[in-house]
Amino acid sequence: MSLAGKTLFISGGSRGIGLAIALKAARDGANVAIAAKTAEPHPKLPGTIHTAAGEIEAAGGKALPILCDIRSEEQVEEAVAATVEAFGGIDICINNASAIQLTGTLQTEMKRYDLMHQVNARGTFLVSKTCIPHLKKAENPHILSLAPPLDMKAKWFRNHVAYSMAKFGMSMCTLGMSAEFAADGIAVNALWPLTAIDTAAVRNVLGGEAMAKVCRTPEIVADAAHAILNRPARACTGNFFIDELVLREEGVTDFAKYAPGVTGPLAGDFFVPDEVLEETDTEVRTIV
Repeated sequence: MSLAGKTLFISGGSRGIGLAIALKAARDGANVAIAAKTAEPHPKLPGTIHTAAGEIEAAGGKALPILCDIRSEEQVEEAVAATVEAFGGIDICINNASAIQLTGTLQTEMKRYDLMHQVNARGTFLVSKTCIPHLKKAENPHILSLAPPLDMKAKWFRNHVAYSMAKFGMSMCTLGMSAEFAADGIAVNALWPLTAIDTAAVRNVLGGEAMAKVCRTPEIVADAAHAILNRPARACTGNFFIDELVLREEGVTDFAKYAPGVTGPLAGDFFVPDEVLEETDTEVRTIV
C-alpha cells in the first residue's frame, strides 16, 4: 500500500485533516498540491500553504503550494493547470476545504449561507469537475470528499439547516459523480469521522479546548484515506466511508493512539447514522 509517485490535489490542505492526509501521502513519496487560501500566518489558525509545503517536503514528498480560493472558477482552473504542469498529471482529488457556522435559520446571515454553499457544495463540484479530465488519464484515479453519509433525518438539520444543506451538498456530489464516472474507472467516495476530530474548527467553533480533549487526532482520518486511495478505483466507488470502520476492515483493532490521554467516551461527530454507532464498541458521546 503506497502512494509513491502519485499526485494529489488537496483543497484546504494547509492544516488539520487536509494536511494530515497530505503528510501521510508524502511519507510514501507522493506529490502534493496544496490549494488553500492561507498564504500569510493567521492569528487564530495554524499553518499556511508554505508551512504545509515545508512539512510535506520534510516528510519525503514533493509539494506545490498554491494560493487558491475554491469559490473562484478561474483560480481553481489555474491551480489544477499548475499542478499538471509541475507533476505531469493528477491521480487523486481530495475535497477537504469546508466552511462551517452552526446557527439556526433566523441567526444565519445570507453572506454566511452563501459562503458555506460556495465553499462546501459548489467548491467540491468545481474542484472535482476541473480535476476529472486529468483523472481520466490516471492509472488508479480517486476523488475523495470529506463529507458525511446521506442520513436524511431531521435531527441533522433542525439546529443548523444552512450548514447541513451545504455539507450534504458535498455528499450529493459523491452520490452523483460516482455513478456518472463509473465507466471511466474513477472512484468517487466520501469519508467522515466517527468521532469529532481535533481541528481548528473544533477549537474555534465547536467547543474549544474542552472539546478538543475528547476528540481524536486528524491522523485517524488520514490513515483511513490512505487505505481508501490505495484500493482499486473500479471496485471502490460510491461509498460513504467512516474512518474507524475503514481501519477495522484493514485489521486495526487498537485506536488508543488516535486519542492520546482520553479515558472516557469520545465526542461523536455530526451526521453519523445510528446504525454506524451500532457497528463499533467505541464509547461515543453523541451530540444530538
